[in-house]
Amino acid sequence: MALGKKVYKTNVESLFQPARPGRKNAHVIVCGNEKGGSGKTTTTMHLAVALLKRGFRVATIDLDVRQRSLTRYIENRAVWSDDNGLRLEMPDHFRFDAAEFDSALEAQMKDFSSFVKAVARIEATHDFLLIDTPGHDNYLMQLAHSMADTLITPMNDSFVDFDVLARVDARSNEVTEVSQYAEMVRKARRKRRDTDDGLLDWIVVRNRLSSLSSHNEQSVFGCINDLSLQLGFRIANGISERVVFRQYFPRGLTALDEDVLNGPGERENPSHVAARKEICNLLGALRLPIDDHARQRAVAREMWIAKSAKPLEMPDIFAD
Repeated sequence: MALGKKVYKTNVESLFQPARPGRKNAHVIVCGNEKGGSGKTTTTMHLAVALLKRGFRVATIDLDVRQRSLTRYIENRAVWSDDNGLRLEMPDHFRFDAAEFDSALEAQMKDFSSFVKAVARIEATHDFLLIDTPGHDNYLMQLAHSMADTLITPMNDSFVDFDVLARVDARSNEVTEVSQYAEMVRKARRKRRDTDDGLLDWIVVRNRLSSLSSHNEQSVFGCINDLSLQLGFRIANGISERVVFRQYFPRGLTALDEDVLNGPGERENPSHVAARKEICNLLGALRLPIDDHARQRAVAREMWIAKSAKPLEMPDIFAD
């Protein structure tokens, strides 16, 4: 995989300018889940637009070389904006393209170098970096998780999706075994802590919630709640099963683009209003450093990290 070109209406040179004196590193948000169809791309896009509308400088990276859903979402947004004479907010976006090397190790080293350099440059010039990961485990997905300040794991509210996090007993619904993905997040947390004393805030986001509570939904929530105590993640409600979220994609729009979704004098669609409320509630639940109170928490965390800093032995990732 090689780092692809930035897509649509972005100035490559401006992204790679040295950081301004005193500028903080970007807050890295990773949206990860090994199961497809959980809402990673929709969540990533909505959060990116939400942050852009609040005046932050946002960059996005699409690590999924096969689906490229986030890349297509942003391309659709640029085309719709041009065709309709709009000025929609656009993140600085990068995608990864498949690299062609005879040696798998050579390809991995190239991927690693490209990804780390891109993240380092973006961190120095942006307020937020959002990374959309593929629906399968690979070394770049693991690396992205270890870089995260905030990890969002969307999952549909069912035991099929809960299996990504843990196995449960069929009779008692008790957690019997932690899954491979959850173990990967554990390792990413340890790597982040050992490398730079960084803290990874993990939030499991329940998507496609039904408006009517069912016995199955209550059972799933009970298992998630029990597992959250064991693994140390927080729980938040995400997006429900709304047709409007699927309708946004072809035009690259989000529930937050209320000025575009309705024509002059048109009454706002209740579904758009409900979808926007869900996104705003999710943004609040994530506790990102977007207001004065959150920035104070971020500063306090940085001060704590600085006081507890010590010389580190950086791991040799290419060692046998």
